[in-house]
Amino acid sequence: MEKGKVFFVATPIGNLGDITLRALEVLKSCDYIACEDTRHSAILLNHYEIKKPTFSYHKFNETRESEKILTLIANGKNVAVISDAGMPIISDPGAILVRELIKNKIDFEMIPGANAGVSALALSGLDATSFVFGGFLPEKKQDRIEYINRLARAESTMIFYSACHDIKKDLNDLFSILGNRQVSVSNDITKKFEQTFRGRLGEIEIESPRGEFVIVVEGQVMQNALNKLDINEHIQHYLSAGVSRMEALKLVARDRNMSKSEIYKASLNNKK
Repeated sequence: MEKGKVFFVATPIGNLGDITLRALEVLKSCDYIACEDTRHSAILLNHYEIKKPTFSYHKFNETRESEKILTLIANGKNVAVISDAGMPIISDPGAILVRELIKNKIDFEMIPGANAGVSALALSGLDATSFVFGGFLPEKKQDRIEYINRLARAESTMIFYSACHDIKKDLNDLFSILGNRQVSVSNDITKKFEQTFRGRLGEIEIESPRGEFVIVVEGQVMQNALNKLDINEHIQHYLSAGVSRMEALKLVARDRNMSKSEIYKASLNNKK
């Protein structure tokens, strides 16, 4: 028996018209559709009169359902994998299945389409020649501080995803580490009430946030504005963001391209 195939299919990020002809062909011809949320996907499938068996494939059952998909394709069935919006795998389920397919030397295909991150980058007006995709920030405070800190020295534009209940916290934490950089915040891209706010971190306010957000932040500029502060004021900037003094010293040393010990000595001298 000839093996089936897995197709990872990008779906619209808002407007149902933003789906490719090829994506529709695959969804109509496959034997099964694995959906991040079958109820959400039913809106798209019903709109295009696609009637195929569906089953849930999300982050909480991804390992188990990946095994199910491998069994289906071993029995000659073709399976399409879709997420609620955009490309599966990118901040959505699918990575575990991809690794299993590669491990077992099984061919699979990507059916490209709409992408919120790239769309927001184009809307931002910031440098699009190179960018870093940061996805969703970690939940725990210390984890997110460390994560942002790792990306802080990148000269490429940074892209982050944010849910409505996290957007204010995410913007505040990005400001606390990255400073007053240029930022663009896009909300509900391709939907009826799509909005894009442009300005600087620490200045943009999002009132009554709803829906999904994409935050686009400029990369590290050659001259960090924080370096114009007194050493102790620079340290205090990071302390006020909730980091430890040791972490604050490390961040200031990074900004000024100095060693942590040099920053520590300079801070003591400035107190005299």
